[in-house]
Amino acid sequence: MKKIAVLGAGLVGAAVARDLATAFDVTAVDRRAEDLGPTFAGTAVKVKAADLSDADILRSVVAPFDLVVGALPGHLGYEALSAVIDAGKDVVDIAFFPEDPFGLDERARERGVTAVVDFGVAPGMCHVLLGHHVATMDAVHRFECLVGGLPVERRWPFEYKAPFSPADVLEEYTRPARYVEHGQLVERPALTDPERIEVEGIGTLESLNTDGLRTLLETMQVPNMKEKTLRYPGHGRLMEALREGGFFSTEPVTVGDTSVRPLDVTSALLFPQWTLRPGEQEFTVMRVTVEGSTAGRDERVVWELLDRGDPATGDTSMARTTGYACTACVHLVAQGLYERPGISPPEFVAADAERVAFLLAYQRERGVIYDRRGS
Repeated sequence: MKKIAVLGAGLVGAAVARDLATAFDVTAVDRRAEDLGPTFAGTAVKVKAADLSDADILRSVVAPFDLVVGALPGHLGYEALSAVIDAGKDVVDIAFFPEDPFGLDERARERGVTAVVDFGVAPGMCHVLLGHHVATMDAVHRFECLVGGLPVERRWPFEYKAPFSPADVLEEYTRPARYVEHGQLVERPALTDPERIEVEGIGTLESLNTDGLRTLLETMQVPNMKEKTLRYPGHGRLMEALREGGFFSTEPVTVGDTSVRPLDVTSALLFPQWTLRPGEQEFTVMRVTVEGSTAGRDERVVWELLDRGDPATGDTSMARTTGYACTACVHLVAQGLYERPGISPPEFVAADAERVAFLLAYQRERGVIYDRRGS
């Protein structure tokens, strides 16, 4: 039985560890692992406490394992991935870090490491779906991904709860959004260009520019590509006002005799209000549209996902949709069904139709269902 280390045991990391423990020898590693007894009660998951911000410690931790899953917050993700590659371990990573993962490609290839990055729901499955159609259509002309995770209950003023690391949410709100229009790279401030969309069973949501294309900007020659985040109407405008008002600034300001970063104060105020309460219902919604042509015939395919948390396990929808995409990919790597040395974004994994079918079937068995419409 292969030994797998899951680095990070937050909402998503814990779901990943529990799912993998049904097939592998799994250890969840976290700074606060000593407090995770209830999280893994009744499962075969082992726990280990370690400071994963220390590269030397991290390399030592992963040494006994056959494969590693990276489920750390974005600000730790890139350096952690670098350390895992240095240790010579195959890895599937879901950390939403701002750095370019291809900066580690040569090192991974030199060590013969298969390093799959960004393998969650978005980025992740949206990249898989585009990669699949690029491989199966003669040409793809347009790709759009609309995605978001939201609480069922809307509470003023933010009407939002963070189903993953809140710090990564703020990073998403401040990093400029990049997309491709008529073959040209376009850069816009995050949260701009709001558009209303209707989601059956949910109602009206608002799509906002965010920087979610990531590796697709380098790997896919599609003339029109865009990713937008879904929120309840009005949330984006409020966050935009906070950003433009300096509340997300990392430049210290002096208050009395104290120097503080506005971002730290804002985070301290927002994060408790953005934390899901025990049992609070939430959902993940995604709509992926791919337009192209095959043999001179126009094709338009729409993939839709609407997932809700599992009250039986306590796993949030974001943990399920991100986590089960990740664990499906772990099975591919662990079974030798994907062995490409170097950095692999999800669209590389999707080049083979059988792998895509496995990913979709694996998640469907766990109730995460991508419905396809169109030719």
